[in-house]
Amino acid sequence: MIRAMYSAATGMKAQQLNMDTIANNLANVNTYGYKKNRAEFQDLLYTNLRAATAEVPTGMLVGSGVRPSSITTIATNGNMIQTENPSDMAIMGEGYFRLTNPTNADRPFYTRDGSFKIDSEGYMTNADGYRLDGIDPFPEGATNIDINSDGRITYQNAEGTREELGQLQIYTFTNAAGLNREGRNLLTQTAASGDAIEGIPGEEGRGTIAQRYLESSNVQVVEEMVALIAAQRAYEVNTKSIQTSDEMLGQANNLKR
Repeated sequence: MIRAMYSAATGMKAQQLNMDTIANNLANVNTYGYKKNRAEFQDLLYTNLRAATAEVPTGMLVGSGVRPSSITTIATNGNMIQTENPSDMAIMGEGYFRLTNPTNADRPFYTRDGSFKIDSEGYMTNADGYRLDGIDPFPEGATNIDINSDGRITYQNAEGTREELGQLQIYTFTNAAGLNREGRNLLTQTAASGDAIEGIPGEEGRGTIAQRYLESSNVQVVEEMVALIAAQRAYEVNTKSIQTSDEMLGQANNLKR
């Protein structure tokens, strides 16, 4: 009964983490480019009360609960939302934009959030001022910005002539789930993700660019609500296990009365 109480306690902790993960998904349902998380679990060590042998085909193993093993990123694409902003971009398929911090260019960031702005110097930046890597600034008076599906960026200059600004690159990873989340829709590479692989949109399995679109979160509210209810019920079952074990211990303590 004591073992049951400790096992149920690990179950409560696990479901609390599960609830935290689901709540974060729901909180980011309107975050552009957000990829939902999923909590995963493993069973804990077992006490071997009787080993299985050739004569005894089944043994007696009693588990000691559960523990979180990982929080996995589900990297499926979100829906595309059309906008009227020519600097908005969405990646249709695999890949990430790379951003650089003007004050620390040696540490690049990666993102799926393509809601870019053009700052006072002509650079395409995110909301925090991080610049889209590899793209020169637009000259003063640039209009009619056009971004092709393969990442070529052109504009109309002050004289009315179209000019090419540059070629946008996107980046893929061997294990994108291993990227580290920094907050603010920013990711950084890790030893688990592997090095960033640069390439032109649409080539070698990379996604293509959709101008005037943004990628919404891939969180499905109905799915998360179902998972939320399941986590709540699992938490309640574990609390019931503790209550039942406590009642059984109370009855054992009252035997001599």
